[in-house]
Amino acid sequence: MDLETELYTEQTARLPKSGQQIIGQIQNGQIIVYQAFNPKIADFVCKNQRFGGSHYNFERMSWIKPNFLWMMYRAGWAMKENQQHILAIYFPFIKFVEIYNSSVHSTFISSIYKTEENWREKMKNSEVRLQWDPDHDPFGNKIERRAVQLGLKGETLRKFATEWLSKVEDITEFVKNEYEKVKNNQLEELVVPKEDILYPF
Repeated sequence: MDLETELYTEQTARLPKSGQQIIGQIQNGQIIVYQAFNPKIADFVCKNQRFGGSHYNFERMSWIKPNFLWMMYRAGWAMKENQQHILAIYFPFIKFVEIYNSSVHSTFISSIYKTEENWREKMKNSEVRLQWDPDHDPFGNKIERRAVQLGLKGETLRKFATEWLSKVEDITEFVKNEYEKVKNNQLEELVVPKEDILYPF
């Protein structure tokens, strides 16, 4: 596994407890985002280093998350159905910024869009959805800080899934090993991917 890791206790002491920041890991200009899939999709991706095959649907919106513990909450540490494999996906940070800048919030925010009509028009013309959700601790409890996720569809999804990927790792074994520490309440021993603030908002 090529992910850089650190102790969870060190990470929580370093990162902010609140606010909206894109938090994640960058290696050599590549941001790492996480997705969870069933074994058939994950096997194809890891073998081919791109998405595709008969089990992957390019017509559905696909959500990417740069925050590891948000992904663990969503996938139940790889225990939820159809989310048994956790993938670490590397692609250029510059592309991540591009898609972020083209995103539209999935809910109406009057201070940004002024009118619902304007927001709906922007939604119609964008292939990227933006959500700021509560981040979570290892037990799945909400914390005050917000975590970002981006939903991709259309040509943006196709380019992300087939052209932009530099590497895909299946990190499920790592996830399951660390989840044992969570279940045993051994947070002082818990290891997570090293994450820093990449972009404040």
